[in-house]
Amino acid sequence: MIRRRHDSDLDACVAVLAEVHTHNGYPHHWPDDPARWLTPDGLTAAWVAETDSTVTGHAALCGPEVSRLYVAPAARGAGLGGRLLRAVEAEAAARGLRPVLEVKATDTTAIALYERLGWRRRATERQDWGSGEVVTVHRYEAQPARPAH
Repeated sequence: MIRRRHDSDLDACVAVLAEVHTHNGYPHHWPDDPARWLTPDGLTAAWVAETDSTVTGHAALCGPEVSRLYVAPAARGAGLGGRLLRAVEAEAAARGLRPVLEVKATDTTAIALYERLGWRRRATERQDWGSGEVVTVHRYEAQPARPAH
């Protein structure tokens, strides 16, 4: 089930984020305050995925930017990432926004998901992520919704 995130979900979201960080290295740099990181300035809305009443994924929208999208390693393969992304897309569309996101070029699993869902790569750039660390990032944009016939 995908639903809006509540403040009471933050501890569970942080616990899942820690699993994801250990398993996949996301986020690239572990934040000093993970709950605050999940609630960035400009947050429009956030969602969680639940499996058997347990938080198993998260996504956020900050203006047109999709962020903080992740799914627990044990819950992957059930379509939760795509369903979270569709919830974010729907909210963005309701606000007249075309959602965009950035992904590390090495995150081929996430890239495959975005492309399978019709997102298009719009740019690739190298970003300085501090301490001289330069990372190649792809910028993706959702395609406009097609009218139903």
